[in-house]
Amino acid sequence: MPGTTTSQTIGQQLAHSSAIDEAIDAIVAQVESHSAKITDARPALDGAKAEYEELLSRAAAVKGRGLLYPMLGSGAGNGPLVELADGSVKWDMICGIGVHFFGHAHPELVRASLKAGTQDAVKHGNLQSNFEAYRFAETLVSLAKRNSRLSQCFVTTSGAVANESALKVCYQKHAPASRVIAFKDCFMGRTVTMAQIGDSAAGRDGVPLSTQVDYMPFWTEAEVARAGGESKFIDYACARLQEYITRYPKQHACFIFELVQGEGGFNTAPREFFTALMDICRANDIAIWDDEIQSFGRTHEMFAYETMDLGDYIDVFCVGKMTQACATLYTDEYAPRAGLLSGTFTGSSQDFAAGTRILEMLRDGDLYGSGGALETHHRLFVEQVDALAKKHPAWFPAVPGQASLTGGMGGMMRFTPFGGDKSKVIAACKACFDEGVVLFWCGHGPYHVRMLPPVPVMKTEYWPRIFEVVERGLARAAG
Repeated sequence: MPGTTTSQTIGQQLAHSSAIDEAIDAIVAQVESHSAKITDARPALDGAKAEYEELLSRAAAVKGRGLLYPMLGSGAGNGPLVELADGSVKWDMICGIGVHFFGHAHPELVRASLKAGTQDAVKHGNLQSNFEAYRFAETLVSLAKRNSRLSQCFVTTSGAVANESALKVCYQKHAPASRVIAFKDCFMGRTVTMAQIGDSAAGRDGVPLSTQVDYMPFWTEAEVARAGGESKFIDYACARLQEYITRYPKQHACFIFELVQGEGGFNTAPREFFTALMDICRANDIAIWDDEIQSFGRTHEMFAYETMDLGDYIDVFCVGKMTQACATLYTDEYAPRAGLLSGTFTGSSQDFAAGTRILEMLRDGDLYGSGGALETHHRLFVEQVDALAKKHPAWFPAVPGQASLTGGMGGMMRFTPFGGDKSKVIAACKACFDEGVVLFWCGHGPYHVRMLPPVPVMKTEYWPRIFEVVERGLARAAG
């Protein structure tokens, strides 16, 4: 008999090809070399305006309306800096609303994406998949279960679909309960059901309302003051929750918790507020669903439930944005029966390769805990806002019910110019964009300027340069 040899699939040969690895190394080096030329914000290139306007017009024509910002990338960037197709460069402090946490052209993510591009299929699904989808899920679950009971994972294509999947899991577990509890000013996504749960009239304009939602007050300084103090507000919120449960006995499938509200204004609350509500949910067999699609990775620990020591309460959990691939996690008790969760697509090879590498970098980096990068950069952000307010006090009038001009947590940063006036805050964000920094707004009165910066690639010396641009933008908005 011939000697035994170690078998190797063609796929394994590709994955371990030194020729492919050398080619990828060369491409990554080229990307790094070109990206290094991008060092600061700058205006558009001479003569580029007409061609760029044509691209914007084509985008508007196919979309049916103009872009919210006149922003089309060139395909190049460097950390917190992004180049647009007109050659202008801007400080990207919103990162696709939290998607690009490691900034632009990060060599580890370029490398992971190139390696993934050698696979035989672009998309993976629940019928045919390479192992990359499950490697991503394994990595995510291994991190999640360190401080929670979460143990299983369904990978999917968007945050909204992850939320849809979570809702299905809760419905099945608690059938025939059909009502949902959510916080005032929450945002859940733009599918038909998620648009109904999200607390935005414009987001569900024209959508038939078939999902029954009961809204709870979220913790804000104004609400706490109105109630007469923290303990009284917690008592009020608990009474409100109990009122819903009494009115609709055994009809609530879940309570959706955003531990740090995103679109609602980067609001958070003390642990005691959440535990009081979660204890009532437990006593009444209502699923506790933690939506961290925007907050994951950006609080003082990797998971917001870790930051607040709430992991033991969580039954269902959703993640997306910075992870590239999106996912719904649940405990063994909430594992769905066969047939409930599936999909033609779970994501692309690049999604899973980059997503897995991102999770590894989050795990192995210096972001979390006391003195971590998230805490440090939040402090630097606050210092810049305070200095700007001291220099231009007229831009920062007092906001009723809000003690500080800044808010948020870790890599979720907000400040409140112009008294939180919606039109002025939006005008300020757009003026800042024109000057060279990409920001966005959040909140529902007061309105805030929002930052979701790429913290892992931020440097201390960037903040004064960024706020020089912010200052010019606010000056324009102030008139």
